[in-house]
Amino acid sequence: MYLTDEQQAILNGSQGETMAKVWKTLVMYGEAFGADKMVPVTSEYNHLVTSFGLKMMKPVFELMQQLIDAGVTSGQKFSVDPRPVDKNVPANFLQNFIFSKIMYATQDYYEGQLDQLGLMDKDAFTCACYLDQVGNKPKMGDVLSWAESSAVVYANSVLGARCNRNSGIMDIMGSIAGFVPNFGLLTNEGRKATWIVKVETTSKPEAQLLGSAIGMKVMEDVPFIIGMDQWLGTQLTDETCAYLKDFGAATASNGAVGLYHIEHLTPEAREQGASLVAPGAKVYVIDDAELERVKANYPVMWKNPDAKPKLCFVGCPHMSLQQLKDWTVAVEEGLKASGNAKVLIPTVFTTAPAVKKEFEQTEYAARLKATGVILSYICPLMYMNNPLCKSMPVMTSSNKLRTYTTARYYTEAEILEKITKGGR
Repeated sequence: MYLTDEQQAILNGSQGETMAKVWKTLVMYGEAFGADKMVPVTSEYNHLVTSFGLKMMKPVFELMQQLIDAGVTSGQKFSVDPRPVDKNVPANFLQNFIFSKIMYATQDYYEGQLDQLGLMDKDAFTCACYLDQVGNKPKMGDVLSWAESSAVVYANSVLGARCNRNSGIMDIMGSIAGFVPNFGLLTNEGRKATWIVKVETTSKPEAQLLGSAIGMKVMEDVPFIIGMDQWLGTQLTDETCAYLKDFGAATASNGAVGLYHIEHLTPEAREQGASLVAPGAKVYVIDDAELERVKANYPVMWKNPDAKPKLCFVGCPHMSLQQLKDWTVAVEEGLKASGNAKVLIPTVFTTAPAVKKEFEQTEYAARLKATGVILSYICPLMYMNNPLCKSMPVMTSSNKLRTYTTARYYTEAEILEKITKGGR
């Protein structure tokens, strides 16, 4: 890898031992992936994936403290993934004991470290940092040092920024150095599509289900998706961006997609068209039957597959303001049609603290509360990591949550039916 004289000097210790280690980490990372050089991080803010104070993360806390003690802090302010616990989310005494005394006992300490390193503000905890209310939306062409997979795929695909699927800790390293290794999705060649995905469904496909199908098929490759303009149009409206948020999260978690292009819609596809497709690209056709096949093959991790759900999570990744409004109306209408006053299954909608704050200023907040739905900033995945929670029959409309936990996937229509009308 080529390094400038200044970069080589830092690697050799000109800015101290700790900064030299930061650079050595990044150089070794880049060399492992064939990077040719280091390129500047150009986004205004960074985003970190490690938000949770798990006791087993002691080496991370020690590393963060070394950086703080050496005065080697982030060159950028940053947001961070969601907090793992919220007292408003249903949990019994034993579950709460495990959360507070065993799993996340060092949460406050770690948040103090994050604050010293450059946290944007006390509420900058969300996996969807690019939402308008959060204030961390990169510009097209920005080079990022992010690691949260659902945020990386959104930034690359919907915003046209450039970021690799980095691991946790590499995100803060790139931000401290102000540089990241140049390979993969940072390069023009790496952003070429090696799959053509033809969507031939008879109705608008469920975002999470379509993303799951594509992710499991193309894995870490880049897909160029055609046939979606009839369902999504050609403009990145709030509704369309919310769809792509959920779709992308499923491609990234059910596979390892870091970038997708949608013909006539996403910025690079609009600018470059079919020239984004690499020679010899494979073809994958998705119709109604294919989506049904994918959904039917999801494993059911519940001890009793016929159990009645005890909890429902909607919002992984975090819901947008418009999604909260739309779901409020949908739940109200579902309850009215069924003759019920409140949801029949404990239900939690999750969103960014900044979105939650704005939502609570609207008329929809009181209406949602009246339905019995709980609004939280929690990370559902971190909640489900509690061994006493993972044994519960929890349902979700999130393919990410389904993939990483024992939660069971249902489409949004199925979720709405179950929480407003009941049934198994």
